This record gives sequence, C-alpha cells and structure tokens, in this order.
Amino acid sequence: MSTKPVALVTGAAQGIGKACAEALAEDGYHVVLADVQESVKDAAAALGGTGLICDMADPAAITAMFDHIEGEIGPVAALVNNAGVAMPGDFLDYDLDAFERVININLRGVFVALQRAGRTMVGMGIKGAIVNMSSINALVAIPSIPAYCASKGGVMQLTKSASLALAQHGVRVNAVGPGSIDTEMMAGVNADPGAMKMVMSRTPMLRVGTPQEIANVVAFLCSDKASYITGETIYVDGGRIGMNYLSPGL
Repeated sequence: MSTKPVALVTGAAQGIGKACAEALAEDGYHVVLADVQESVKDAAAALGGTGLICDMADPAAITAMFDHIEGEIGPVAALVNNAGVAMPGDFLDYDLDAFERVININLRGVFVALQRAGRTMVGMGIKGAIVNMSSINALVAIPSIPAYCASKGGVMQLTKSASLALAQHGVRVNAVGPGSIDTEMMAGVNADPGAMKMVMSRTPMLRVGTPQEIANVVAFLCSDKASYITGETIYVDGGRIGMNYLSPGL
C-alpha cells in the first residue's frame, strides 16, 4: 500500500492526462495512470506510479480498476476523469454506434468513476477532490462532433450535481474546460494551415494552449488552495468563451 495519497488519472497515456499525472506526482501523490493504450505503463513508471489498462466505456472494467487500486495501492483521494474521444462525422449521417461510444466513454464512464470514488471518499471520511474534463464544446458547438458536444455539456451538469451531493462530506467536484490545446486529438488541425487560421480567429490570445496549462489548473483544483471551490467549470481557453467576434489579429 502506498504511504502517499493516491491520485487516479484516466486517459493518461498521453496529452492532457499524462500532463495531469505529472503535475499531481510533483504535488506528492502516488499517481495511477489508466488508459486503453499499453504505453500508459511506461508513462506511469517514469513517474514512479502505477499504470493500468482500463476501457472507460466498460462499467465492469472501471469497477475492477477501483477494486484493484483500493486493495493494492490505497483509496483514491484525487480523481481526474480525463479519458475521452471525439469521433467526428457528418451530422446527418452520424452513426448511432459512434454516438453511443462517445457518450459511454465521455459521460457514462465519468459518472461510474465519479460515483465509485465518491462512495469510497464518503465511506472513509476522505476530504477528496474530483476533477472532470469538460470542454469549451459544452458551451460552443461544432456540428461534426455532436456526441462530443453533448457529452461535454453533460459532464458540466454532472459536475454540478455531484458537487451538491458530496459537498456536505467535504468532497469537492469541479471540471476543467479546455479550449484548443496542442494534443494528439488536435493534430489534424495543427497540420492544416486553414483550420489553424480559423481556430486562431476565435482565440483572443492567438495561440493554442499546452497540456501543462490544463494540468496546472487540475492540480490547483486538487489542492488545498482550492478548498472552497466546488461545482465549478473553469475554462482554460485563451479567452475563447468570452469572444463573439473574429480576432482582429488575423
């Protein structure tokens, strides 16, 4: 069993999830990195943590993961629900199986993990922190990713609901809504000058963010410095949400 508090980060093999695990390890947590990719084990080893394979679309797999963590490492004191997929497609021809897959990972999986972590925290008297990964697409939609937009809007509301249920137990639940971040999910946009110009026209700071900039906010929300914050979604988007015009810089 770990002598350190345990932090679980899902979708942690790369990008934002990996950066969150790195930030929490720096803050003194024993980090458990979960992902469907085998590379998560190497990412965890580099941090002195634990890497686990888990499909967040499978509730039974999520339950088994928590059973293993609690039995072998310790109860989760900080949970970062980061795993997610986008699966773009034409709205009028969007496949129902794809829609369900996105919802199952991005929303149902978040609920299952959040509920399980909350039960343990309440049952053991842990004043824990849960951070769910939402998106600016909870508020601003893109027609080619309808399931993603719906799932992230759901995450925003689920965060509020869970925060109200758990506040009296000293468990805080918040969300982070990234804007355009330099990750594998955005690789196609980064490689397309026209697409990047469009993104920049809607980003007042005229640049994409880094995974570390998201991780810094996640680590803050998991820390005692955020002890009176719950039920909030913090948008880390270079000013995108507040903008209703195209940037004059482009």
